[in-house]
Amino acid sequence: MPHLDFSQPPFDVLSLAERQSIRKNTKIRYLAKNESLPAEELQCLYVVIKGQIEQSLDGEFVASYVGSNHADGLNNNDWFDSRRLPESLAKDNQLEPESTPIQPYQFRADEETLLLQVAGTAIDKISAQNHLVRQMLSDKLPERLKALRQRRHNKTLDPASYTNQQEVQQIMLQPVIDVHLLPVHIVDANDSLYEAARIMTKAGLKHVLVRPLHGLNGLDSSQLAQFETRLLLGILTDTDICRAVSDKQDPATTSCQRYANFNLRTIKASDEIGDALLTMTRYRIHRLPVIDKSGDVVGVLGQSDMLAHIGHHSQLISIQIEQAQDLSSLDTAVELIGRYIRAQHHNGVKIGNISRMVQTLNAQVFTKLWQLIVPDEVMANTCLIVMGSEGRGEQIMRTDQDNALIIRDGYTHPDLAQFADAFNNNLATLGYPLCDGNIMMTNPMWRQPLKQFTAQIGLWFRNSDPMHGIYLSAILDGEYVCGDESLLTQVRQHLELAHQQADPMFVRQFTRAALQFGDVNQWWQKFVPLLGGKSASSDIDLKKAGIFPLVHGIRTLALENNVLDVPSTKARLKGLVKVNAMTQERADTLLEALEFFMAQRLSVALSTDDKHARQVDPTTLTALERDLLKECLAVVKSFKNQLRQHYQLEIA
Repeated sequence: MPHLDFSQPPFDVLSLAERQSIRKNTKIRYLAKNESLPAEELQCLYVVIKGQIEQSLDGEFVASYVGSNHADGLNNNDWFDSRRLPESLAKDNQLEPESTPIQPYQFRADEETLLLQVAGTAIDKISAQNHLVRQMLSDKLPERLKALRQRRHNKTLDPASYTNQQEVQQIMLQPVIDVHLLPVHIVDANDSLYEAARIMTKAGLKHVLVRPLHGLNGLDSSQLAQFETRLLLGILTDTDICRAVSDKQDPATTSCQRYANFNLRTIKASDEIGDALLTMTRYRIHRLPVIDKSGDVVGVLGQSDMLAHIGHHSQLISIQIEQAQDLSSLDTAVELIGRYIRAQHHNGVKIGNISRMVQTLNAQVFTKLWQLIVPDEVMANTCLIVMGSEGRGEQIMRTDQDNALIIRDGYTHPDLAQFADAFNNNLATLGYPLCDGNIMMTNPMWRQPLKQFTAQIGLWFRNSDPMHGIYLSAILDGEYVCGDESLLTQVRQHLELAHQQADPMFVRQFTRAALQFGDVNQWWQKFVPLLGGKSASSDIDLKKAGIFPLVHGIRTLALENNVLDVPSTKARLKGLVKVNAMTQERADTLLEALEFFMAQRLSVALSTDDKHARQVDPTTLTALERDLLKECLAVVKSFKNQLRQHYQLEIA
């Protein structure tokens, strides 16, 4: 009976009965050097005990699988499912249809190799009853990435407690309707403050919603129903009533309309808890009316109820930032953001949720710092934006600053240059390094009036200077931080106009940057270990090999399809799906691959002193991590090939 190591994945989650079953369906398979698995044996799961297997497709290298003699650490043997077909790599290619039939992978021994051969029928039977095995061996990349996140943050992987851990990891993705909602009580705008207070007291609430009356005369009942939305509903809180009393107003005769706030934010019942947290944090509000599909208010999401539900403390950091009075107290808050990132990653929260919350908290830091530096008139006449990964909401570490200042046409202030210098240098003091490429507001090119800014963008579209493509990428990723947001809106509108007026061949040139780095097979050939030790150059640059091609390729497709009102990769993918430039499944796969690379970078940053955290040594990863790294790099490769075909670029 062959020896199966039940301490290594995917076998470490099997029950006793499942272990006995799989033993009966496992045998040793020997391959001589250069011997390939025959077609009739491509119906099994294989574990590489010793040696090395090369996977190829039509003679082209795909990946390498190694035994314990080539991997660091115990229980770290690679495995592969020979039944998995290549369509997972190029599925949903909506850019260019595939015209050639799918061919199976080939597996050849690079040296004498011992394999454990597990019958596919036995694996299928166990997968049907064990969802942990089913996840790890799924041909769906999101499922396997979910398994990796769960394993990272539940090392024991006790099947009995797995469900609880899974719930913790997915909590930010739950709909807000899952949280306990406060009941809805609506008063008319001309009702008295006394009546509102009476309703609050009776209901045990600190607020009521307010229905305005102005502007509704002449509408029939169906039209009135359409106006029961966030645009017209207001809110009145106990604080507002206290303010009225301090103003010496008579609550019995003063109408609710005078003190209610009608600039009301709402959230859909189907939106995620993470979205609600972002909205509350960004706009510093404590209550969100929840709207169902019919536009009706079904409840009010209270901050305390939500925090009790999700059990984390990002709001405390937000308060710390808001109360900061100087650089020293702001520095304390910034350090708390770092601890928050570490804790969230340790608790298994998805990297996308972490990065978007970090973007919100960083924006509050930047806003507070700008407020500490400039007078109110500068704040009112300028728009501070961030760009790059910070603008896309994909920043998880404090890497280079990318920011700009858009100035209202006709407005000047003699100290704007000094303000910009103070802002960038103070950010550097707080741990946000200065940008090596000088894409910061200290650079006059990134601190201009609106008219000059838009003229500059037009130049970037017309010129073939490679730097102009970099500058254009930066402004496409621009996201509002503080000041007059309409200035950024006008820049985005001009981006669409300038693109329409540009040479039709511009996008073809723009996409070339996504293809300039080595293909996945070149990266993995660097990884292939040599007998007697691994190559000194086995590290993979996660940014060049994975993150940048995905981000820039998706940015290019968004530009081509005029998806210019959103800067994040996730939002761009949604926009591309909406205009039928990509299927939903393909978009999900690309996003999952991107977030895997981001999570790997964060893991490197948290476990080493490497602040840039770009390089990862595959031999130090677990077998499951290596498997997913290969799959995600293969996704990048197929995406780059699609871009080449779509834009009719030569194969590099």
